[in-house]
Amino acid sequence: MVTRHETYDLSRQNTFGMKVSCRLYVEVTEPEDLLTLDFDALPQPLFVMGGGSNLLFTGDFPGTVLHMGNRFLHPSGVRNDKASVIPSEAKESLLVRVAAGVVFDDFCAWAASEGLWGPENLSLIPGEVGASAVQNIGAYGVEAKDIIDTVHAFDRQERRFVDIPGADCGYGYRTSLFKTAWKGRYIITAVTFRLSTVPQPKLDYGGVRKALGNREPAPQVIRDTIIEIREQKLPDPKEIGSAGSFFCNPVIERAHFERIVAIAKAENGPEYEVPHYDVGEKVKVPAAWMIDQCGFKGMRLGGAQVYPKQPLVIVNATGTATPEEIIALEQRVIGTIKDKYGIELHPEVEHV
Repeated sequence: MVTRHETYDLSRQNTFGMKVSCRLYVEVTEPEDLLTLDFDALPQPLFVMGGGSNLLFTGDFPGTVLHMGNRFLHPSGVRNDKASVIPSEAKESLLVRVAAGVVFDDFCAWAASEGLWGPENLSLIPGEVGASAVQNIGAYGVEAKDIIDTVHAFDRQERRFVDIPGADCGYGYRTSLFKTAWKGRYIITAVTFRLSTVPQPKLDYGGVRKALGNREPAPQVIRDTIIEIREQKLPDPKEIGSAGSFFCNPVIERAHFERIVAIAKAENGPEYEVPHYDVGEKVKVPAAWMIDQCGFKGMRLGGAQVYPKQPLVIVNATGTATPEEIIALEQRVIGTIKDKYGIELHPEVEHV
């Protein structure tokens, strides 16, 4: 089924809560329905949106917003309405095909309940399965690319359905070919994940091991631990509008990092240690740390605010923040970080 709504209010379709609309909103509930659409006849441009959780609408959208509303792909043999299990040639893994419109955290919950390893560290990340394969979402040492086997999509250019191996999607830190060279060409209809049936806990990032305590690692236990950590420092988008982590963590040369260390020690004392993660010969510096060091935690600009509990997040504190206020605060953060540390932060949130 294809449903259409003209001059559609998108306020509830974006987790930032921006009061914006689009000229036409189209929801497709079955992949085959994409073959019935005349894309050239739709108001342009066309934007394919998932759960609206990693984007900032900068104003009313002049074209068409398309949403895949499918909740499962193969009704026959489906264990529930969330996922379809496919036998894998490897005894240690299981292939699970999930529709693009499924809430990603529902998939995480299902996998944990089945005792399957892979997505538990990605628990509570807002958004839908289709968007996870575009953004290569990640948290606590795990990225979507680590478990994506195949991306199933509709090729608008050739008007046919294709299966793209995850290894061919050009995945990098919060990016993929779907965001760059392939942007606008493919509409993701489902993703097949390869999950492990044997223990593969990832505990050495973001304090997960410490938070786990003496509990025995298991997918459900780790999922519960991740949720506890996230709920302590991140806003619930149902209560406070946000798009999650607003900025990417920069990866810099080691010599540049040493200059930042010198600045930090001059300000905080010679024993101060700058949080960081080694990435080969380079260093990843938490953007949240830099934003905090520059005094932005809790700062307000109109209805926009740097979240007091996690400065990597910008929130719609009043519920009435405008795109202009969010962008103004974003630019102030970027400018200050660049002046102080010589690093230009890049938004993780897509601006539409």
